[in-house]
Amino acid sequence: MDITQLILDDHAEQRRLFSLIEQIGADDVEALKAVWGRLSAFLDAHAEAEERHFYPELLKLGEGANDADDGTVEGETEDAIEDHNKLRDAVKAVAGHRVGSRAWFDAIGEANVVNSKHMGEEERQGLTDFRRNADLQTRHDLGVRFAAFQARHITGVKPVNKDPEAYVQKHG
Repeated sequence: MDITQLILDDHAEQRRLFSLIEQIGADDVEALKAVWGRLSAFLDAHAEAEERHFYPELLKLGEGANDADDGTVEGETEDAIEDHNKLRDAVKAVAGHRVGSRAWFDAIGEANVVNSKHMGEEERQGLTDFRRNADLQTRHDLGVRFAAFQARHITGVKPVNKDPEAYVQKHG
């Protein structure tokens, strides 16, 4: 088990769930609610699991990879926490619209855009950085904690935005 692979697997599932929503008709409100309910809970739990188990260790072991913000692990992490905040806000915005309406689908689309941008950066930066700098045992141990956290929070977590700079100071 490797936390970097678990995160990649989660990213694939997030993409799959967004794709399912795109394929459900606007009139099938119950299906849309069900898939969005699962996806929104999953997004929140995934971000929280990363913030508890991945990013603190990345700050200790990483160096900054590829196009990391300001070239550092701190910049890379601040950007990721900021992205998580934007995603939490985008997820919350979906609730302000009638399920299946054009505005609802537009809000889902915005959440998808925010999430897709974040996943791409994370895959090029944090995950690359961690694979380069963390040994396999560390990646395994974190993978176990990450998987257990998500299993305990299968219905989601309370979404709470975090101050990116304060997060880096606390965990760096």
